[in-house]
Amino acid sequence: MSWEEFWIILIGCSITILICRTLPLFLLKGRELPEWAIRSLGLIPAAAFAALVANDLFAPGMFDGGIWPAAIPLLVACFVVVVALKTRSLLWSAVTGVAVYAILLLI
Repeated sequence: MSWEEFWIILIGCSITILICRTLPLFLLKGRELPEWAIRSLGLIPAAAFAALVANDLFAPGMFDGGIWPAAIPLLVACFVVVVALKTRSLLWSAVTGVAVYAILLLI
């Protein structure tokens, strides 16, 4: 990559970030959003997290190594979901996930 290409990409990314992140803040400053928009924006973190988790749980070729290695993350996710629903605690969910994953790897 040449320096000219580097600077074109850097400037393009900087302008895109400026437009996508700061322009909405200035345009919406002092305005109140409708209730449906506020609810929708509140779902973004959960949707992003679900997409990241789904990407790790359901990878292409996940069964290439066999059924058991592919089933371990799915089983761990089931345990974590149960603990998360019962305790509503991120700490206990993370501890459960790590512990169950370690136990299933040792089996």
